[in-house]
Amino acid sequence: MSPLTPIPFAAPWEYELRFPRDPRGPGIARATLRAVLAAHGLGELVDCAELLTSELTTNSVRYAYGFATVRLKWLHPVLRVSVWDTSPAFPVHAVPDAERDGGRGLHILDLLADRWGGLAIGEEPFGMAGKTVWFELWWPGAGVA
Repeated sequence: MSPLTPIPFAAPWEYELRFPRDPRGPGIARATLRAVLAAHGLGELVDCAELLTSELTTNSVRYAYGFATVRLKWLHPVLRVSVWDTSPAFPVHAVPDAERDGGRGLHILDLLADRWGGLAIGEEPFGMAGKTVWFELWWPGAGVA
């Protein structure tokens, strides 16, 4: 039997975590993200990816009524994190209000993500509806501007 070797740094990979509508879910998603990025040598992306993932997963727990899925996808030199949940309602992109406690998630995505977007999915023939919101971070070591 040949020994397994780690995936090369520039090779693509993907991880997925599904979690229930539970207030512990975003913390588990953050811990998973940190572990995956550290294992793959992407420590430079951890802080920003963790903040943005926290925003998206917290919204899923607050506003969706079922499970959520976080997908981490690496296509050198880009990390894409997407969060799918069971609510087809897309978050509102509003100007942040200093008087409100919330409503800053998409503004934070605008400021920190290199690219982001989303897609609402209507009722499918198999009863699945929801939305995906994703963001991309470019690895700073690649010199992408």
